Amino acid sequence: MRSALLAEYRKLVTTRVWWLLLLAMAGYLVFIAAVMSASFALAPSGEAGVPAGESAAATTYSLVNSIGYVFPLVIGSLAMTTEFRHRTITQSLLVEPDRTRFLVAKVLSVVPVGLVAGVVGVAAVVLGGAPLLALQGDGAYLGDPDVLTGLALGVLAIALWAMIGVGFGSLVPNQVAAIVVILAFTQFVEPIARLGLGQVDALERLAYLLPGGAADSLIGASLFADMGGGDLLPRWAAALVLLGYAVGFAVLGRLTTLRRDIG
Repeated sequence: MRSALLAEYRKLVTTRVWWLLLLAMAGYLVFIAAVMSASFALAPSGEAGVPAGESAAATTYSLVNSIGYVFPLVIGSLAMTTEFRHRTITQSLLVEPDRTRFLVAKVLSVVPVGLVAGVVGVAAVVLGGAPLLALQGDGAYLGDPDVLTGLALGVLAIALWAMIGVGFGSLVPNQVAAIVVILAFTQFVEPIARLGLGQVDALERLAYLLPGGAADSLIGASLFADMGGGDLLPRWAAALVLLGYAVGFAVLGRLTTLRRDIG
């Protein structure tokens, strides 16, 4: 297993795509965090619906997940779909003929890169948001234990997103199709679904069983919750939901894509 893990990790980090995506992620999150924190800082004091103080800081920093999760998802999916696009899957399975072990190694190999992406994402939202949050007079709350816990769990959430991406890539091995589905789901389908579910008392809890909702719960803050999206899940439950998506996609991929003859 160790050799399979090392081989898959080397495949990932010897390409340029992952760090190019990290650069794009960093720039995007710096900008979005700056815009969000500016809207909080410049809003009239006490305006209804506008978070302030620790809540404003936590919401701004949670953008690492609310906005940034598409990047680790794409990184993870590329780790798998590139094998099919460039037809290296045959050689990979000749080296590691046990397809289950191959898939497990592929999922676990993205964890270090996911953690790096998490650190980059958290640093970006802090860089973009903290200076403007300080204009509120309450500060950026970077010494607050709850805020720091949320930032640390943001790193973990991004790593879990990368694992989910690999699982999804094993289920949808066509690279273009996988990226299109990821972009459509993260940018349109899930946000609309979460807003819609949040407006129905009997269904609002279901919003946090969606992957983005679970990740927000893990971090402990959510832009959607501030907009009336209901209570977050307990952090332990949120972590289990995210792991469930990663494992579920991987199992489905093993039973479909990796069960077929590959030539």
